Amino acid sequence: MYPNLYYAFKDLFGVDWKFLRFINSFGFFVAIAFSAAFIILSKELRRKEAQGLLQYKEEIITVGNPASLGELLTNFILGFLLGYKIVGLFFSDSSRFSNPQDFIFSFAGSWPAGLLLGFIFSGLKWWEKNKHKLAEPEQRKIRIWPHDRVGDITIFAAIFGFLGAKIFNSLENWNEFVKSPIESLLSFSGLTFYGGLICAALAIWYYARKRNISFWHLNDAAAPALMIAYAIGRIGCHVSGDGDWGIINSAYFSTPDQKVVNVKPDFYNIIVTKNAELYISQFGSLNVPHRYVKAPSFLPDWLFAYPYAHNVINEGLKIPDCNQQYCSYLPLPVFPTSFYETIICLILFFVIWSLRKKFTVPGTLFGFYLVLNGIERFFIEKIRVNTKYDILGFHPTQAEIISFLLVLSGILLYLTLTQRNKRLEAIQKKTRDS
Repeated sequence: MYPNLYYAFKDLFGVDWKFLRFINSFGFFVAIAFSAAFIILSKELRRKEAQGLLQYKEEIITVGNPASLGELLTNFILGFLLGYKIVGLFFSDSSRFSNPQDFIFSFAGSWPAGLLLGFIFSGLKWWEKNKHKLAEPEQRKIRIWPHDRVGDITIFAAIFGFLGAKIFNSLENWNEFVKSPIESLLSFSGLTFYGGLICAALAIWYYARKRNISFWHLNDAAAPALMIAYAIGRIGCHVSGDGDWGIINSAYFSTPDQKVVNVKPDFYNIIVTKNAELYISQFGSLNVPHRYVKAPSFLPDWLFAYPYAHNVINEGLKIPDCNQQYCSYLPLPVFPTSFYETIICLILFFVIWSLRKKFTVPGTLFGFYLVLNGIERFFIEKIRVNTKYDILGFHPTQAEIISFLLVLSGILLYLTLTQRNKRLEAIQKKTRDS
């Protein structure tokens, strides 16, 4: 596993670039996921604009004004924070701040870098505004198309998606949250996808309404973007080993050198008993979820049993002779469900992308996305580790409940919008005939 890019580059290319330890692997792939979503969403919005399905909005702006004190101060503060924290991070004492998160949420930083970058940002804003300054500022009417707002939409999705993911994860793991609520909320691990999806969707709905963007056309354009973003984001989960993995595959055992070997069914109980403290801390008892599934001879064992050595959450046993920050591996390997989801969701992305033009009723493509996403997540939950609820004798996980509701919502959305469109077409036809 590669908790950050330092470990990845050292293992893959043999280079010892210590500054890469500040770039978290999960965050790196999340950034790629948002970039991919940005490109796909922009492309789809432009296509809909060319078809006349989305319109521009005229706004009046004032040009020619010099930079205001507020603009200069805002840019100075932004530059200062970036210099004080981000630049300062690379010059920090690595023995004190081996974890970038500890540094970001501390009071430590580089004052010279902060002041320098603050003045640079402020100076650039002054220069930009001064270059376009007019003797007499004037108002101009401009056209803003939906694709021009993709940057704002992406930022809204990122902020509210992160908040939603943290909130839903805290609800799903309430016992852990109440033990250390501040640390849980500030941690970049522990994110629930559906919480992010729901909160981001509400934020974008509000934004689209304020900007007069057709909500259903925007949702349809976002459907393939959401699927590709989720697939790429899951790569980050797998590569970093963030704990978002499956249940134990009791057909295998992890050796101290992090290899997986096939064992007999009774060996599972021996390992669980031997590491009772570890599994009781995780599951509250020695009743640990597992399945005995041996990989077919034509497939590699790691595809069914993964030890997640050097995982970012330091889960499991200590790796012998390892003196680094991330030195743990799982004694009983698990199903790499995040890798499964990457493959499945990439396939689903191409399905949605290839069929997107056939969904002519606004909103129905998004309904189709909800159904696919819900089905995928519902079945992957069968081999994932998650908190289960007790509802009328049933024991579903939070994700199973939400995925079921998403499938149901997607079907109802498709049927409702399709029927409404048929009624509108019938009314329009009757009007033309009369």
